[in-house]
Amino acid sequence: MLRIVLIHPGATSYTWEGRIQGNLDLPLSEQGQTEVAQLADLLRNQHLQLLYAPESEPAWETAQRLASLLGLKVKKLPRLKNLNYGLWQGMLIEEVRHKQPKVYRQWQEQPEIVCPPEGEMLGEAEARVQAAIARLLKKHPEGTIGLVLPEPLASLVRRALTGQPLGDLWKALGMHGDFEVLQMNTHGPLPGRTNQEGSGTPPPPNSAVQNPVQVVKD
Repeated sequence: MLRIVLIHPGATSYTWEGRIQGNLDLPLSEQGQTEVAQLADLLRNQHLQLLYAPESEPAWETAQRLASLLGLKVKKLPRLKNLNYGLWQGMLIEEVRHKQPKVYRQWQEQPEIVCPPEGEMLGEAEARVQAAIARLLKKHPEGTIGLVLPEPLASLVRRALTGQPLGDLWKALGMHGDFEVLQMNTHGPLPGRTNQEGSGTPPPPNSAVQNPVQVVKD
């Protein structure tokens, strides 16, 4: 059994201002640093063996602080860059909603068909996720590892592992300083996905792993 603890980095100044960060490098805010300290306390009973994080400043800083507090090693995921939101980066989410209401709704409902101006399609980030997850699952068939990932990378990883829909990625941008546990059965036959309510559904044919057994929120 492999347990993946999916961790959102602590907040930055953009988080509290409601701005789109994308692949911009920003340090943790004072509140974000406090969140990481609180996260460390919550993660102590998760039996983490190793932390991974991309070369994104808030994610890497979060991972390093957690590693120091929990006595863990942290490794980089150098090829797992966050989505490039192009000209949206630095803008207020509300600004996009008012200036581009149609595109805002499309990103809310069908983000796969939207390309942020001078940015990249979600599928490009998803390809990076699929490759990274495949490598990790090969390296870690069992145990417990932590992935410190900003949004929308965290949502893409969750979908790759569980087949769950992405949900509202605008709301996901506001997620910070929390975690969830994905418990994977990486041996034997490939059962359907089981969600928190216990209803089984078939996994998607393109998912990196097709047999997660449980999703547990912190």
